[in-house]
Amino acid sequence: MTIHIGAKEGDIAETVLLPGDPYRAKWAADAFLDNARLVNEVRGMLGFTGTWRGNPVTIHGSGMGMPSLSIYATELIRDYGVQTLIRIGSCGGMQDGVKVRDVILAMTASSLSTPSRGIFKEFQFAPCADYGLLRAAADAAKTKGVSTHVGGIYSSDTFYDERPDLNEQMMRHGILGVEMEAAELYTLAARYGRRALAVLTVSDHLITGEALPSDQREKSFGDMVEIALEAAFA
Repeated sequence: MTIHIGAKEGDIAETVLLPGDPYRAKWAADAFLDNARLVNEVRGMLGFTGTWRGNPVTIHGSGMGMPSLSIYATELIRDYGVQTLIRIGSCGGMQDGVKVRDVILAMTASSLSTPSRGIFKEFQFAPCADYGLLRAAADAAKTKGVSTHVGGIYSSDTFYDERPDLNEQMMRHGILGVEMEAAELYTLAARYGRRALAVLTVSDHLITGEALPSDQREKSFGDMVEIALEAAFA
């Protein structure tokens, strides 16, 4: 039990999927896990543990933004011994070839800053995914026939961004999409020697303005969860 996670010893699996929204954690646990049980509800941040094809899995909310994710990922790694952490979440598309409903597998995650910046100071650390997870996720997506892109993303500190000039440079340099958590997740995984990956569904698009209607999100998010689970246990 930690300050932010009320789970007991043995309640958390070594493989954890991390959606930002705690209610998406509940939906994913109900939809994909067998015998899922609530293991955490401290501050309304829900976590569930069950099995997928006989493999223990925890699906735990991480909150919005890198500071929140940093808290949960650190405690899951340091206090519960989690070995594999896969972010499952939405993102905004930033390239013409990336469409709403597509899945992005984040090979790298650029950022202006992360909670770990105080450690690195002037050094610009390059956060990246675990290659084994990335390759397995790409294979799973191909098998499922899901339109998928592998490459760099941008982890932003702000949701309501007022830097169109920065967005232009991200697009110019091939950044596929923008979200708010992966760069810190990858940094923490590197620090503690764990595996991490971000599997992201494109829910809206910065160029076209298109957005995925809420009643169509469940199927698209379902593909993302299945890809993450296949990758974790490949």
